[in-house]
Amino acid sequence: MSDTMDPMATDVDQQELAQQLLAQAREQGIDLVGPDGLLNRLTKNVLETALEAEMDEHLGYEKHEVSGRGSGNSRNGTRTKTVLTEIGPVEIDVPRDTGSTFDPQIVKKRQRRLTGVDEIVLSLSAKGLTTGEIAAHFAEVFGARVSKDTISRITEKVIGEMTEWQNRPLDRVYPVLFIDAIHVKVRDGQVTNRPVYVAIGVSVNGERDILGLWAGDGGEGAKFWLSVLTEIKNRGVEDVCITVCDGLKGLPEAITTVWSLAVVQTCIVHLIRNTFRYAARQYWDEMSRDLRPVYTAPSEAAAKERFVEFSTKWGRQYPAITRLWENAWSEFVPFLDYDVEIRRVICSTNAIESVNARYRRAVRARGHFPTDQAALKCLYLATRALDPTGKGRARWATRWKPALNAFAISFDGRIN
Repeated sequence: MSDTMDPMATDVDQQELAQQLLAQAREQGIDLVGPDGLLNRLTKNVLETALEAEMDEHLGYEKHEVSGRGSGNSRNGTRTKTVLTEIGPVEIDVPRDTGSTFDPQIVKKRQRRLTGVDEIVLSLSAKGLTTGEIAAHFAEVFGARVSKDTISRITEKVIGEMTEWQNRPLDRVYPVLFIDAIHVKVRDGQVTNRPVYVAIGVSVNGERDILGLWAGDGGEGAKFWLSVLTEIKNRGVEDVCITVCDGLKGLPEAITTVWSLAVVQTCIVHLIRNTFRYAARQYWDEMSRDLRPVYTAPSEAAAKERFVEFSTKWGRQYPAITRLWENAWSEFVPFLDYDVEIRRVICSTNAIESVNARYRRAVRARGHFPTDQAALKCLYLATRALDPTGKGRARWATRWKPALNAFAISFDGRIN
């Protein structure tokens, strides 16, 4: 007969145990949650049992065992301690020894929070809640007082993790690299707008990989981007097939300086968004329909024809829009030469926009930051929340294999 435990029987036993506990709690009028609730009592019992087991291992004998007599160290009662858990404050009795050498690991000395509480704080912070809102959340939901300073200290723990993430080795090649910047308010004597640069790559496995976050000094954008892209290259990125960016002056030259074979593509979403800046809101829907044939054209010649038609209709009323597209034309048309699958990846900006939207929501909730480091920490926590592994990766698209085949053919020898 096998000695292994039947998983199905284990599930049934656990379910029966849970039902028995709930029935007993109802009979005794005990709530499920709360300071004296069932979950609180179970947590207390589990923690105290684990601490007693640690004490047994530390002393080398179990409680009340004869072998422990005259051993030189023995139990010396308990001390009461309150720890904050995911279900609220729990009061536990921590065993002590006469030699004062017991160093528990389940609930360490001077530890007032279980690790799950730290994860809750980091999760709430990543979702855009301020320290005051997180403190109010704990008071309302768990009935526990957690100071703003404590919450700040918990979030400060990710600084080392963020530094390691920011300097991790990257893939050798990325078929597509999206680069963008968001602006945050930093209080440096006075509140000023500071750019934070974001680079997001699409790996050969079809994953969105957030490569890093860089706080700019507000100076010349293209020059700073050159240093960022050089850092990315130094971290192992030898080649990028297509780089999608906005129309910042000097940026295409910065990109090709780092990766000479990279194709520079203007972000279609940015271009369309900038188009609407010059037009009255009442014309946006109509203008969007008229622009669609331009960026979905089968070739550059066809796109040019459609753009002439667009300019004929809107150019006299909004000449700045015509000039905008003409200035961006050389960086707009490259993707028209590629397979529709490659176009879909370049124009499929939902993943990019969702990242930016998450960043903006986290930034907007805080108003402004005391330092650049505080802003980066906030954005890193938002990045961390996007991927439970903390690597900032997520699946890009379900139809990645056709796109990968198209990249392998169009960029022969560079995708492997």
